[in-house]
Amino acid sequence: MIRITFIYILILFVNTLNAQDYKSVSEARGLETGQKAPLFNAIDADNKEYSLSEALESGPVVIIFYRGQWCPICNRHLGQIQDSLQFIYEKGASVVAISPQKPEYLEKTRKKTESEFTLLYDEGYRIADAYDVTFLPEQKVIMKYNTFLGAKLKEAHSDDSQRLPIPATYILNREGTIVWRQFDPNYKKRSSVAEIVKALENQS
Repeated sequence: MIRITFIYILILFVNTLNAQDYKSVSEARGLETGQKAPLFNAIDADNKEYSLSEALESGPVVIIFYRGQWCPICNRHLGQIQDSLQFIYEKGASVVAISPQKPEYLEKTRKKTESEFTLLYDEGYRIADAYDVTFLPEQKVIMKYNTFLGAKLKEAHSDDSQRLPIPATYILNREGTIVWRQFDPNYKKRSSVAEIVKALENQS
C-alpha cells in the first residue's frame, strides 16, 4: 500500500512539473492587431499542404482556432461560418480553421459542420504557440472533455500534453498584418460572421 501511494504521489508530482511548462488559460494573451502574423505551412483534412503566404497572395485570410470535433460549441461556430461563407468570400477573403487534431479528426469536423473552407492540423501546436493562444486546461477539465465529450486528446493530438487553443479569430490583410481579432478566454464567446464581414469592409 505504501509503495502504491508513493508511486501515485510521484506521478502527480511529475504531472505538476510538466504542467508548469505550459501556460494557463489566463496567461495566453494572443497576438495583437497591428502585428505581423507568423506565416506557416500545415497539412489539411485531405493531407495536402496549405501555405498561408500563398493564400495571402489572393486576399485577406480569416484564421479561426478551434478546439476539435468533440466540441459542440466549435462545431456550431464553424457551421455558422459555413452557412454565411459567401458573405466572407464576397469581401475577397478566404477562411482557414485550425486545431491540434490530426487529419482524420479534421474529417470528422468537416462532416459535422459541412465546412467547405480549409481545416488544418496544427502539429505540435506550432501555429497556436506562434499566435499565443495555446494553454493547458486544468486536469479536472481535461478529464471532463475526455470522458463526457470523447475528446481523446492524447490520441487525437501530436503529443500527450493535452493542450488546447483558445478559440480565437484573426483577420490578416494581404500584407500579413493582423487587422482584427476576436480573443476571449471564455470558450463560449466566438466571432460572428457579421463581425468578420464588418472588419473586412473596414479594410477595403
